[in-house]
Amino acid sequence: MALPIAAAVPLLARARHDPAAHPAAACWGAAVLHALNLAARGRLLPGLTAQDTDAWRAGPLDPEDMAHLRAVAAAMPPEAYAVPLPDSRPLQVHDPVQLVRALVDAVTDALPRTPAAAHMVGAPFASMAPQYLPGARDWAAEVAAGVDAGVRLSLRLDLAAHGLFDTRDEPRPGRDDAADTPTDTGATPAHAAAEERSAAAAILQVHSLTDPTLVTDAGQLWEGEGPDHFGPRARVDTLLALRRAARVWPPLARFLERTVPDVLPLAEEELYELLGDAAPRLAAAGVAVHWPKELARGLTAAAVIRPAPGTAADGFGFFDTEKLLQFRWQVALDGLPLSEAEMDALAEAHRPVVRLRDQWVLVDPALVRKARKRELGYLDPVDALAVTLNGTTEVDGEEVEVVPVGALAALRSRLTQDAPVPPQPTGLRATLRDYQLRGLAWLDRMTSLGLGGCLADDMGLGKTITVIALHLHQRPTAPVLVVCPASLLGNWQREIERFAPGVPVRRFHGTGRSLEDVDGGFVLTTYGTMRSSAAALAARTWAWVVADEAQHVKNPKSSTGKALRGIKTPARIALTGTPVENNLSELWALLDWTTPGLLGSLKTFRALYAREVEGGEDPEAAERLARLVRPFILRRKKSDPGIAPELPPKTETDHPVALGREQAALYEAVVRETLARIEAAEGIARRGLVMKLLTALKQICNHPAQYLKEAAPGLAARSGKLELLDELLDTILAEGGATLIFTQYVEMARLLERHLTARGIGNQLLHGGTPVRQREEMVDRFQSGRTPVFLLSLKAAGTGLNLTRAAHVIHYDRWWNPAVEEQATDRAYRIGQTQPVQVHRLIAEGTVEDNIAELLTAKRALADAVLTGGETALTELTDAQLADLVSLRRAA
Repeated sequence: MALPIAAAVPLLARARHDPAAHPAAACWGAAVLHALNLAARGRLLPGLTAQDTDAWRAGPLDPEDMAHLRAVAAAMPPEAYAVPLPDSRPLQVHDPVQLVRALVDAVTDALPRTPAAAHMVGAPFASMAPQYLPGARDWAAEVAAGVDAGVRLSLRLDLAAHGLFDTRDEPRPGRDDAADTPTDTGATPAHAAAEERSAAAAILQVHSLTDPTLVTDAGQLWEGEGPDHFGPRARVDTLLALRRAARVWPPLARFLERTVPDVLPLAEEELYELLGDAAPRLAAAGVAVHWPKELARGLTAAAVIRPAPGTAADGFGFFDTEKLLQFRWQVALDGLPLSEAEMDALAEAHRPVVRLRDQWVLVDPALVRKARKRELGYLDPVDALAVTLNGTTEVDGEEVEVVPVGALAALRSRLTQDAPVPPQPTGLRATLRDYQLRGLAWLDRMTSLGLGGCLADDMGLGKTITVIALHLHQRPTAPVLVVCPASLLGNWQREIERFAPGVPVRRFHGTGRSLEDVDGGFVLTTYGTMRSSAAALAARTWAWVVADEAQHVKNPKSSTGKALRGIKTPARIALTGTPVENNLSELWALLDWTTPGLLGSLKTFRALYAREVEGGEDPEAAERLARLVRPFILRRKKSDPGIAPELPPKTETDHPVALGREQAALYEAVVRETLARIEAAEGIARRGLVMKLLTALKQICNHPAQYLKEAAPGLAARSGKLELLDELLDTILAEGGATLIFTQYVEMARLLERHLTARGIGNQLLHGGTPVRQREEMVDRFQSGRTPVFLLSLKAAGTGLNLTRAAHVIHYDRWWNPAVEEQATDRAYRIGQTQPVQVHRLIAEGTVEDNIAELLTAKRALADAVLTGGETALTELTDAQLADLVSLRRAA
């Protein structure tokens, strides 16, 4: 069967790795794959066939390419090339190397001739049919030499011979010694003066492509003193290769003007060009540049940050915001910084080499410019710390290494190394786990440095007791202010009294609150009280300020965020299990409170980091951001090795539930009517309608009575979710278990409360309006086993509570962010839990809940890195995307 090359390529490519393929087919497949590799690297050259028709060929080939093709040919079985040469007597077969090369050229010729070039019928090298080009024979001969050349070139630079330097004398412009320059250079008079001023010499070397170990100077090749293995075309190939290289770097054209292309004197500016971009361009064209081995090339430049003149060289007093740090270039030789005098010598250099530390050093002109203009300005301490932790910064469009000096270097070392673990604090009525001791050491270091930090351990790993231990470890004289949600006031007070008896603790909350006679210990307040009493709190002196569940202040422009920022303190501690819930701006808000200015302005932060990380545009952006923030966030998860080995297993189950007939009818009607209105709306009005649609559909999935706002509904047999909930509760309660039921809607929680009460199941409901004291009583009642079912509003009770009595957690409806759901689950799955925990998520089958569940599964994997959007992101979907998301899929 005869196939066109283009049709044979995919078959042979597959044969290369097909175990069933004949070895001959596999070898030809290897040749095809290499041809494709050459084409992908742009190794295609136009030329002519023996019949003067246009043809593409593979080339120029590297020695590695030639070796690969020879290896393919050597591996071929006899069947692969058992084709006789025409008119051979006795019969002879083709050379497999030549056959492999012919196939590679054929594949290369077929690739550019695609149907996309149909409009170029008759155009050479584009049309599918061969084109006759009789006038291109000379041009084709030169191109063919580029394909078939048996040599490649390199330049060996000799600087001593032309007086730029030697081991005895200082650099000088040139020498008059006849022995140091060729007597018969063949140079034209036009270049004689330039060669008198030469700074170096480039000696042309010729390498064999068939034997990479074979190399000789071009002068020896011309004089007949080189090896015999180069072949009769060596000189012609060398001149053709020189002509091609001269197109890349024109000074090489002077080789072609010489009788013997052996040595080319170079002026200083030409040497500078080789130090710049000329050498890489030549390397890309196959011409390597070799510098003298005795010439040192160890000069490097880094951007150095050091205390400004007149400031302390040690200690951490420089972190005062009124003091600036010096930002300047520092050049080093083999890793050792140059002195100011050596920097001056480098700055005054006017040649490509300078004498430094008793050796000649090759100098990049860019380094000379940096030595001349060393000062880069001044940085405030926070900016200096930020670029130091990042490790690099951009200067004049160049990404450069940043090296801290003195106190800043010591600070970076302390921040990036593990802090020494202290002993158990005296007076602590508990034994800290290893990871809690490491957390204590980290908090101690950060507060001692006055930098603040975010302890972002998973819920239930003991952030509260770690802060209490820190107080006992440092014994501050001023009081510590703890700001937390109202539901956590009692928990903080109980844990302080339990673990640190004797440490004063006072609530600043409710009527009659006062800060009089506060002389140490802890002061506990809520975010709401902090807002209303911001002036009184800001007027006091605090040892530290602790923001528990710090995600409450993720909006720095909110009244809560402004009030918290108005309280002055030497150190700020943020406690949260979810430093990022929806987007990286929340991370910025946390760290801008704990360490103001570290991440710059929010606008700058979003431009430099957030967009690239959230959009996935720059794979390295997340790592750059991690290097910067890692010292200021301590993040441990329950799943981390050795963190909480005593925790029992946790099982998560999604329960798909079919909609009831009434629910399905309501669902489809709302989708149909609202999508029609959304299509006609724009801007804010459209986004509002999308949010309204999503809320309505979730309410219908929960229960028709919630959507219809029925005052006295009959709940039974109207909701698939409610029926499944009854089944789950029957099983849990029959086993003597206890459960938490989370819903984001208070009205749904009230419907469930009414339903469970009617069934005679003991339950209680906690929501945002529940008074603080009543919340504490409800927690105690549940934990003591007096109430088996705890209904909770996700927003009001998703954080802070310790409800380890529950072995089951039921999410009646889905929140749009998995991190928030995990926080709620952690009310039961935390230190102190001894039972395996079962997590049940109820999902209305075939609905928007089902579709969102798939999205959340992917999003959960990114919860500790980047979480974008949430419910509001869905408002930006197109009409078609939105319809696909919310439409009811009955087949499901």
